[in-house]
Amino acid sequence: MDQSPLLDDVDRRILNALQQNAALTNAELAQLVHVSAPTCLRRVKQLRDSGVIEREVAIVAPAKVGTQLTAIVEITLDMQAADRMAEFEAHVAVEPAVLQCYRVSPGPDFVLIVQVTDMPAYHALAHRLFTSHVNVRNVKAYFSTHRSKFETRIPV
Repeated sequence: MDQSPLLDDVDRRILNALQQNAALTNAELAQLVHVSAPTCLRRVKQLRDSGVIEREVAIVAPAKVGTQLTAIVEITLDMQAADRMAEFEAHVAVEPAVLQCYRVSPGPDFVLIVQVTDMPAYHALAHRLFTSHVNVRNVKAYFSTHRSKFETRIPV
């Protein structure tokens, strides 16, 4: 059964506003979504406490910090038992260059989004995470030549 909280129009307005700019003060947010400041503060706290708002972060421009190479990497494991899948997820979770890790079906077992400085850095990462891992059967990497869209906002 779905355990997600019911969102009303005020919650949706708050979420949409925060997804555009999480640095808004409570007063600015309240004015933007047309509720009182105490109501807004209470609603945001409820959204955080219920897990609807997982976390608030700054989005950094990769090129401005020297991590210009984005790789989308497909991984197929040799053995797909649940413990082997979980072990691989734990293996890549500690790598800072792995920004996202998805179990997928059909096709490969995992798709990773990786952000590194350059091709030698990707090669080192591939050796560290994939070629030296006994359960990795196949690795297929795609390298981004241009990012035409990047969005973190989820329509609510």
